[in-house]
Amino acid sequence: MPAIQLTVAERKAHRAEAHHLDPVVMIGSDGLTPAVKKETDAALGSHGLIKIRVLGDDRPAREALYQQLADELNAAPIQHIGKLLVLWRPQADKERAKDEDRKAGPREYKVLKYSSRGGQRPEVKHVRVLGNERLTSGGKVKKSKDKKSSVKKRQLG
Repeated sequence: MPAIQLTVAERKAHRAEAHHLDPVVMIGSDGLTPAVKKETDAALGSHGLIKIRVLGDDRPAREALYQQLADELNAAPIQHIGKLLVLWRPQADKERAKDEDRKAGPREYKVLKYSSRGGQRPEVKHVRVLGNERLTSGGKVKKSKDKKSSVKKRQLG
């Protein structure tokens, strides 16, 4: 498979994202073994953008290794600086099963309580409201009341 071709701007953006990353794969003196390929493929699948450290001193060998990895794993070569290689491959979207019974989760609200005196700062309080609770206009958390449904709707359903 050929390597993914990126524009200069896309490579630049991926280089910026990879700057703070640590190497997740190290290639030792044995070179590109099947275990290294498998580990690199797994890392690309889970992270998308990875750094690889090569422990050899031979620059042409590193460049050949870099292109070989990009071609075999269908990844885009992003950067080769010294003994660090950066590869990128788009991640597949994960499908999530829709849970019909799931209710609303907790929400965070910031409540401001103003002072009776005008010159002071308002008191800031962070409140977590669960799915079965509501926030009143005064900033208090109360349990929600059950929604009332009509007798006719209950008989139909």
